[in-house]
Amino acid sequence: MKKGDILKALESVGNSTESNIVAADLVRNIQIFGDEVIVDAESMSPTLQAKKKLEVDIMKAIHDNVAEKAKVIVNVSVSEKSKETAANVIKGAPIPGVQNIIAIASGKGGVGKSTVTANLAISLRQMGFKVGLIDADIYGPSAPLMFDVQHAKPMTVHVDGKSKMGPVEAYGIKIMSIGFFANTDQAVVWRGPMATKALTQMIHDTHWNELDFLLIDLPPGTGDIHLSMVQNMPVTGAVVVSTPQKVALADARKGVAMFQMDQINVPVLGILENMSYFSPPELPDNKYYLFGKEGAQDLANQLDVPFLGELPLIQSIREAGDVGRPAALQEGTSIPLAFEEIARNIVAEVAQRNENLPPTEIVRITTMAGCSPKK
Repeated sequence: MKKGDILKALESVGNSTESNIVAADLVRNIQIFGDEVIVDAESMSPTLQAKKKLEVDIMKAIHDNVAEKAKVIVNVSVSEKSKETAANVIKGAPIPGVQNIIAIASGKGGVGKSTVTANLAISLRQMGFKVGLIDADIYGPSAPLMFDVQHAKPMTVHVDGKSKMGPVEAYGIKIMSIGFFANTDQAVVWRGPMATKALTQMIHDTHWNELDFLLIDLPPGTGDIHLSMVQNMPVTGAVVVSTPQKVALADARKGVAMFQMDQINVPVLGILENMSYFSPPELPDNKYYLFGKEGAQDLANQLDVPFLGELPLIQSIREAGDVGRPAALQEGTSIPLAFEEIARNIVAEVAQRNENLPPTEIVRITTMAGCSPKK
């Protein structure tokens, strides 16, 4: 095997900015030892999925065009060009004590985004993290009901001589929602600027103390609230929730595109599929794909973003939210395990994102050896 032949083969491997990784000068080194080839390459995307795809593409190009039985070792790192391009990812004033801010969005309403957010908060808390939640769905706040704190009111706390709001706490989660300031039967009829101001106050006038994760439950769609959020706080990354059906996936695609706009440029940590399938209690091994099969997974592959996992359609998840005790607290069932797996995938993506992109304050999550719980 010759280095020139390998370089020519790698011209068939594309990347996001140039025609191929050779033209983009992303092949850093090639070493040949008998039937073994070691390729050092750089990825223009920091996501685990993009790096793995590049590794597989390089191996396939060498096997198909140079030596079918060659032993190929690929080492992929993140390009410095990518890091420079991402230098403006973090914007907005940091929130003292808050390490990672995760926006949870959906293009379409009714896909279970708020239910997912509440249960992911519980799963992260059970993994040992300090977790907060902002219910940013100004016009349809649901966190107070889902955590059984509809009648709670944030208390005033004094921090460094200033008066701030103390978040309501339930099941170890610190919660702030516009629902705490309005009656349950009172409609919130605000124009965009008023809603934006309310969200800004909930973000920066709340004393969160120390948090590993602050989850933001965004309203469906794309609009003022979403723009205000990225302008008002340094968002670590976004998670997009969808169901497998085509109508929801079309809107989820728009949600991903919103975060990837140049004006916003927030890393998309991945897509999560809710209501993937239904298994009747009397037939637990049967799976019925009511809304389609693997739609969100296919969309994640198309958009080159991570797929975080799927959640089944289970009646007790809905019932748990209605009575104010998230289903992730149900010990002895499969539900907590499903949410925990997705929470671990999110933690893994956050750790990868913090390693490769420049946050306001770099946070090293030390739980990534197998993503074991934080002690």
